[in-house]
Amino acid sequence: MAGIGTQATDYVCTRSGVTRHAILIDPADQTPDMAAKRCLAAVAAGSSMVLVGGSSDTDMENVHETVVAIQEALELVEWASTQDAGMENLSKAPVVLFPQGATALSPAADAITFMMLMNSTTPRFLVEEQVVGAPFIRKAGVEPIPMGYLICAPGGKAGEVGKADLIQPTETERVAAYAMTAESYGFRMFYLEAGSGAEYPVSPELIRVARESCDLALVVGGGIRDGATARAAAQAGADWVITGNLAEDYDDVDELQRVLSEFIAEMNS
Repeated sequence: MAGIGTQATDYVCTRSGVTRHAILIDPADQTPDMAAKRCLAAVAAGSSMVLVGGSSDTDMENVHETVVAIQEALELVEWASTQDAGMENLSKAPVVLFPQGATALSPAADAITFMMLMNSTTPRFLVEEQVVGAPFIRKAGVEPIPMGYLICAPGGKAGEVGKADLIQPTETERVAAYAMTAESYGFRMFYLEAGSGAEYPVSPELIRVARESCDLALVVGGGIRDGATARAAAQAGADWVITGNLAEDYDDVDELQRVLSEFIAEMNS
């Protein structure tokens, strides 16, 4: 999707009525080459967005190298698909930064989730990292996608790093109030995160209440390891389901493509 930068917000935030899948790539856990191969497999399987970031151990160098490798691979495949009449015409998925902070950015990304960690107990993730990163984002011309980010139990590394006052599975009124707040701030997305590799995902009831409380693009991630769990999130109202650790389990990209194809099909079954 050449030139997607000026269109990324509309593409990502438009609610299509079908739950879409995005792959999350952590540059600290894989080489740029392997990240690019996994992204190609994911897009071929039906993933609609690539997120690049992590809650720790990422920096400008490994993030930028990873984003560049992914962009080059996706653009090459998109170009090849337009030249070969026998090849499926693939649109390029947007590559969107999902940063741990202002020291893990890249000018090569199509967009960035410009997020507030709404239930953080420190101003660093409420506004301070955003203030540091905003000049870089503006100068690089990376499109910011305003997003409210809420970490739910168990929270994992993201909850620890972000010093989050975790949302518990039964706190429906609290998540509803956060969703309303996110919409009132003018955010375009609202992300419910259980934490990378979480032992259990965000409660479907929390997703359902968030869906009922705002009209933002609703993103759910953390602890989602199979299509049945993804389907529960989709049926509760998620517009996007994010998986990260799932892709890291596969170095065989053909196998990864098969697994993700089945995952996405079951998610929307």
